[in-house]
Amino acid sequence: MFKNYLIATSSALLMGMGASAYSAVELTMYYPISVGGPLTEVVDGLIKDFHAQNPDVKVNAVYSGNYDETRVRALSALRAGEPVQLSVLGALDTHDLVEQGLVEAFSDVAQDAASQEWLKSFYPALMANGTLEGKVWGIPFQRSTIVMFYNKDMFREAGLNPEQAPKTWDEMVQTAKTLTTDKRHGLMIPSTGYPYWMFQALALQNGHQLMNEEGTEVYLNDPKSVEALAFFQDLANKHKVSPSGTIEWGTLRQAFVQGQTAMMWHTTGNLTAVKNEAGFDFGVAMLPAKEKAASPTGGGNFYLFKGATAEQQRAALDFVRWMTAPERAAQWSMATGYVGVSPAAYEEPALVEYAQSFSQALVARDQLALAYPEFATYETARVRELLSNAVQAALTNGKTPQAALDEAQVAAERLLRPFK
Repeated sequence: MFKNYLIATSSALLMGMGASAYSAVELTMYYPISVGGPLTEVVDGLIKDFHAQNPDVKVNAVYSGNYDETRVRALSALRAGEPVQLSVLGALDTHDLVEQGLVEAFSDVAQDAASQEWLKSFYPALMANGTLEGKVWGIPFQRSTIVMFYNKDMFREAGLNPEQAPKTWDEMVQTAKTLTTDKRHGLMIPSTGYPYWMFQALALQNGHQLMNEEGTEVYLNDPKSVEALAFFQDLANKHKVSPSGTIEWGTLRQAFVQGQTAMMWHTTGNLTAVKNEAGFDFGVAMLPAKEKAASPTGGGNFYLFKGATAEQQRAALDFVRWMTAPERAAQWSMATGYVGVSPAAYEEPALVEYAQSFSQALVARDQLALAYPEFATYETARVRELLSNAVQAALTNGKTPQAALDEAQVAAERLLRPFK
């Protein structure tokens, strides 16, 4: 009922505004393309459909690399006085964007009743990173959790149940040992690109969150955190089920589809690419537990930048609402593997039918019930880099987990001191 009301209200709003409200409004949007698969074509197709329905609004998408590169390029353009009205940036960037006064709160801009209802339509787990000081600053779109991909054919060959992925750390290690041969590894977890993210998953599974909700404190060298990093290190050093050193984020999907590893942890945003590329039967499972099952959320939110005209702001808001409507969220999820950002998306007939024949599409959604906000603080980029460097130092045996996390904690506390 609400879905139909929202669509009808949105359509009426757009028709009511018409050309008088949108007199050749032009919007520039910076967009991160970093995950495999034809994402550029998908986004271009969505924008083309929006243009067909809204001929007086033109959205220019600037594809700008990964999340970090997109943030740098978008903010550089803003500071240079270039017109940038919106962007998809990392959901974990909210603290810094708000603190620097660069973005408008959606909850301030979306004042009509239908827009206020729209703000309530998303999964709460996906809203956590975009909500700060009681306001909504980021709207979820390109959102994910970490999931475990596994090769069912290899499970069968090793005498394992292909319908039963490991549910605990101990089971994962034992399964990985069974699957490891001289030609392949049993398990790979990426440790470049987003090492802090994979490590956060392990820490959460060990019963520990790495930061406070306000983003002003971190707990990187807590004993549970150190234990989680030691386990990450042990996968290669002790258990011999993973490659030593770091594992590349950008090439891990290819390693999996080429049979170099039987299991991998990766973003659900790679799901459709794996589906299209894997020449074997594969499964997708929630991440295993130590003290509890858990995954951080990840991915990108829409943000509205300050400096837009009232006309551009209205057009940008309607574009974001259009992009996150249930039918588009369902279309986006099927095309990429990212999570449909609202429960209503999974009620769309196309996604219901898709999931009936490809149940892997529902795993990341179901894991939202066990999900936590992605690691985010003030000075996010610098604090995150400290943590990522600590993780990599331990995995390459440059430092012990304790020493690496102790150093990161001291440096992070220094960066966060002004925000306490």
